[in-house]
Amino acid sequence: MEEKEPTLLLISRLLSTFGMKCIIYIYRSMEALKQLFHQYTGREAEICQQLTPAGSPRRYYRLSTSDHSLIGAVGTSPQENEAFFAIAHQMRRQGLPAPEVYAVSDDRMRYLQEDLGDTSLFDLLSETQRRGGYDESDMELLRTVMRLLPDIQWRTAEGFDFSACHPSPELNHRGIQWDLHYFKYCFLKATGLEFDEERLENDFDHLASILLEDKDDCFMYRDFQSRNVMIRDGKPWLIDFQGGRRGPIEYDLVSFLWQARARFTPAMRHELIDEYLHSAQRYRSFDEELFKRRLQYFVLFRTLQVLGAYGFRGYFEHKAHFVQSIPMAIDNLRTLLAENDFADMPYLVSM
Repeated sequence: MEEKEPTLLLISRLLSTFGMKCIIYIYRSMEALKQLFHQYTGREAEICQQLTPAGSPRRYYRLSTSDHSLIGAVGTSPQENEAFFAIAHQMRRQGLPAPEVYAVSDDRMRYLQEDLGDTSLFDLLSETQRRGGYDESDMELLRTVMRLLPDIQWRTAEGFDFSACHPSPELNHRGIQWDLHYFKYCFLKATGLEFDEERLENDFDHLASILLEDKDDCFMYRDFQSRNVMIRDGKPWLIDFQGGRRGPIEYDLVSFLWQARARFTPAMRHELIDEYLHSAQRYRSFDEELFKRRLQYFVLFRTLQVLGAYGFRGYFEHKAHFVQSIPMAIDNLRTLLAENDFADMPYLVSM
């Protein structure tokens, strides 16, 4: 009865929202995951509970018995799943806190992974904001994540075959243009604002050339933000890194520190950037002034990419929390433009 009632409630809710095709897909996915769970553990799953979906089309479920709890994932792309398996294996081989993948279906579309619990760093930060501010224990956890980030970037890259990454082995000019076009078509055009596409594309090209100037043979997580850091026993664990590839180290630092809903103050960002640089000195030396100047271009790029994502997920997919995040991202953009001189991209700034 414990399994059937939540399942029936889920089916009723999905039916009213998405229709019969979605119900059939969800039901078959759950049944396939339960079969995989049985094959791996030798036990029937007593509970199969769908977890709250995030921004991606992947679906996650918690399958459990009295003494086993695993997370079942249903992907939409076997290539993306293979990238996740390869990166997870490499991270674990290098001693990084990534979940273990226990079992994979024959079609490579479903898999079981380690259950890291329900508490993300984003959840903890949100609770902190509700309490009115960050205390020293919060800051120490954030410092721990900053000290971990260089290990993720350099150790994951060590001996790793980047051809396993999907859809591209590295961040290149085309990939940057895709993200900038995401902003242009899913956010900027949705505002109804008139603009000169030729002049805007000229500044996009210039921004891309700056972002690709400094080549580090490092792993770029690509979506390194507090929702993708789970906290178990007080320590950070990594999830949702299937979009990772070779790329510049600044990208992940910016993704984390300029996440719109985190609301880090400038002073907090400065402290955490210094914490990152101190940790990264183990792998390479830095001209800190030059690094921090280049970092602002990544802030600009990431903010535009995020606005594109919020526009698509919010305006087109009607996901409320993405719409709610747009004013915060706009505030980040206003602050960035007020504090920095991007005179080499005048039209983009004017927009």
